[in-house]
Amino acid sequence: MNTWHWQTWEDLPYLTCSLLERWEHGFFTSAFSPRAPDQIVDALQPEAQVYRVHQVHGNTVLTPSEIEMGIPGKNEDEQELVRPQADGILTEQSQQAVWVCTADCTPVLIGDEKTGQVAAIHAGWRGTAARIVPNAIARLVELGSCLEDLRVALGPAIAGEVYQVSESVAAEVAFSIIPQNQADTTNSVLDFWQQFPNSPIFDDSEPGKVRLDVRRVNAIQLEQLGLHPEQVAIAPHCTYQQPEYFFSYRRSRLKQVQWSGIVSN
Repeated sequence: MNTWHWQTWEDLPYLTCSLLERWEHGFFTSAFSPRAPDQIVDALQPEAQVYRVHQVHGNTVLTPSEIEMGIPGKNEDEQELVRPQADGILTEQSQQAVWVCTADCTPVLIGDEKTGQVAAIHAGWRGTAARIVPNAIARLVELGSCLEDLRVALGPAIAGEVYQVSESVAAEVAFSIIPQNQADTTNSVLDFWQQFPNSPIFDDSEPGKVRLDVRRVNAIQLEQLGLHPEQVAIAPHCTYQQPEYFFSYRRSRLKQVQWSGIVSN
């Protein structure tokens, strides 16, 4: 059984998952704010090279070499690098630390037990609808991974029972796992989705609204790719309901984030 553990660094709490115990990794809490990955990486592997991107709720996944190609030279007047737009990063060699930031979206960390390579993905409802996690896994396979060697941890995110969305948003996400020839309207999609074991949607008292479990949708996408349940772990933590540990945009409407990262070996 996959378990989640609280760790501390400089007396600050972060989460790890037993599924990823081979790799230095962490789902870091709001207590680390405003530290950036180039500082937080000291909690994992201080010698690792840090990579992150400008997240845009899409489905683009880049490698470190692609990130470096996309960053223009920094001059004396620039305070921040102009980072390429993407929502996932996968490593190419050892000692590469890849990072994503989230508030209510799902941080996904993936490790390959054979190659040692890893990936970090930002999967909100838009990225999930655009199948960013399957896209990342497809790229890992292109680089030599086998599905049976992958381990996937879905970190703290807003839980389905409190994440209210419109029926049209739920339907858009549903099309990522339901063929349109089986359900082609919002109502038919929602009806079809209700039949799923452990359905990712819940009723809502407000007309035209439902509750959506985005992490469960990502888990279904992984099942459809052929990953077994024991290869996937979902954190038992909700960013919206645990203000003592996590920022939540849905709760506060403030642009505050926590970071999740993993180091290749």
